[in-house]
Formats: sequence, structure tokens, C-alpha cells
Amino acid sequence: MKFHVPTLFLLGALAAGSAAAQDSKPAPLPEAPSSVKQQPAAPAAGLEPAAAPAPTAAPAAASAAPPAPKTETGAGAAPASPPADNPKPAPATPTQKPAAQDDTGYTVTTIKKRVDEVNVVFTVTDKHGHFVKDLKQDDIEVFDDHKPPQAVVYFKAETDLPLRVGLLIDTSTSIRSRFKFEQESAIEFLNQTVRPKADKAFVLGFDTERALTADFTDSSESLSHGVRVLRPGGGTALYDAVYWACRDKLGKTGEPYAVRKAIVLVSDGDDNFSHVTREEAVEMAQRAEVIIYAISTNIMGMKGPGDRNLERLAESTGGRVFFPMRLEEVADYFQAVQEELRSQYMVDYKPADFVPNGRFRSIQIEARNKKLHVRARQGYYAPLP
Repeated sequence: MKFHVPTLFLLGALAAGSAAAQDSKPAPLPEAPSSVKQQPAAPAAGLEPAAAPAPTAAPAAASAAPPAPKTETGAGAAPASPPADNPKPAPATPTQKPAAQDDTGYTVTTIKKRVDEVNVVFTVTDKHGHFVKDLKQDDIEVFDDHKPPQAVVYFKAETDLPLRVGLLIDTSTSIRSRFKFEQESAIEFLNQTVRPKADKAFVLGFDTERALTADFTDSSESLSHGVRVLRPGGGTALYDAVYWACRDKLGKTGEPYAVRKAIVLVSDGDDNFSHVTREEAVEMAQRAEVIIYAISTNIMGMKGPGDRNLERLAESTGGRVFFPMRLEEVADYFQAVQEELRSQYMVDYKPADFVPNGRFRSIQIEARNKKLHVRARQGYYAPLP
């Protein structure tokens, strides 16, 4: 078939005109940020529920959400409620084995990942509340799902395990009058607790928003600065802060050796802005194997609903709550937390009748000497096959 040159020119012009018409259609406008914030049911990108946090053996697979920035926004920063009928897999618990000192001079404990073994850090005190640090394996009994374990793989008093600590400070309006003193007490705690080249901590302030003012570091200067830049004001999203700290920070430490993970929470325990519930925050802490210590800022002389919230967070994870009667006692309780973190035991055991079904399994550790009190997390979630 033959075309004359004018005909080819005309066809080319028509095709170019058609393409230009299509390209000239206006692109859709981006959605305004305010339209997202006005939809409280929509989960924020930085806090969508994820699979279980990483165990101490290795980091978990990255979630679909991008890493959360150091400064978090509030109403849009809350996680959506995890579905109750779809349990998230538990972190695989590693086998603990002693190793030689590393180049920091501190003894580390190497770990070998095992999905059918459970690791628990626990504290033992006498009737006066003093720490008991000389127990042997035969001095305790372990029950997993109300049954003795098939075998205890590892037991040791661990006073020098590297610490990974999240300092969470309530900056809501309700604590404004005593905030300065709490800041100075927190700085002193970090200076005394975090050892260079061994321990790391981060600082997270929260009201209706989260502010990560110091990421994981062993620098006392950076941590002190992170505490001092916090300013009080706003409502309180306590459960969101705990949930995020466990899932996105302490649940992803990723060291190839055993570490002790803890949150030190300074708050009155009230919550009026979170998108997750208290029990969802508890579950995330249990999955991340985090111990929560709380220092109540309620110095009214009687326990309120907020104090009971703090008790639930702490007791379910093997921690404890301190109730200062005077503002000056806050510093003493920071010191008590530091002492407890260096006065604990670690046991690693293989459960009997273990089934990887995602179900919650209870943990109970008892001293054979009934005058002693053992404090440990209340359970864990079995991994899914």
C-alpha cells in the first residue's frame, strides 16, 4: 500500500494532537493532611499493627510501614487496634550461652535462636523487699502453662547483661507543676545507669504526640539533652507511647547477644488520647519481652485510676510501680529501678507439650523458699508455624 507524503503528514499530526489532548488532563490533587486527621478510625502509617517484635536473637522482618521519624505527630500517630481473633506470632526465644568478654570489657551472653525455648528475666526479693542475688537453679520452680518444663537449658544470676532502656516521660499538662524536678531525676538515672559501649537508652516524651528526643545511644550528653528539651502541655496518649516504644524500638534491637530490655515510665497513668487499649499495650510489651517500671507522678496520697493502669502495665511484664509520697522521693525510686536492673536472674527453658499455635501461655516462677517473692512476666505468645 502506498501513501502520499501529505497523507502521512496529516496522520502524524492527528496522532500527536490526540496524545497532547490526553496529556493535558489535570493530575488528581493530593489529599490534604487535614482530611486524614479528621478520620480518627484510619490507622497512622507509622504505627500500623505489625507482626511480633524481634526477639533478642535477631530483628523481625520489617513491617510494611516506613520507619517512624524521630518526631511523631499525635492524632494521626496512633496504631489501629490489632484484631483479637488473629494472634500475632510470638518472637522466637533464643538459647542463652555464656561467652567471653567482648572488646568493651563486659561479659556478653551469646544466643542461638530456638523457637521452642523460652527466656525469662526475673527478680527475687525477701520479705523486706531486699534483692536476693545468690539463688541456684534448684532453688526455683518454673511452670509453663501450669506444667513443669521439659528441660531447663540455662540459669544464671545476670548482673551485667547489656541494657536497652526506653525512658518514657509524660509531658501532658497534668504533670506541669513537678516536671522540672522529674527531668533532673531522670537525667541522673540515665547518667548512673547507662554504661558506655555496653548499654543504650532512648528518650521519648509524650502527650497527645510522641517526641523521640534522643534515639538509642550510650552518650550521657545526648540523653541529657533529650530530657531537657521536653516541654509539658497537651493531653495524654500513654498506651500509644508504650505500644510504639515496644514495637518499633525495643522490639527491634537486633543484637546477636542477650540484652535486658526495659521501659522506665514516668507518668500519672491517665490516658485520654490513645488509639490502642491498655491491654494491647500490655500484649505488645509481652511480645517484645520488655519489662516495664513505672514511677507515678501522682503525689496526692491515694491511688487513682491512673495508678491502677500503671500497675497493670508493670505487673504483667515483671516490673513494678513506685508511688512517691513526696516529690523528693522520685530520685530515690529512679535509683531503685537502677539497682533492680542489676539484680536479676535469667532462665531459659524448653516447655513441655509445646505447640506453635500463636496462643498465650502463662509463666509462673516460684522460689522453693516460700518467704521469697519472685517477680516475672506473666506469659508469652507461642510462635505460629
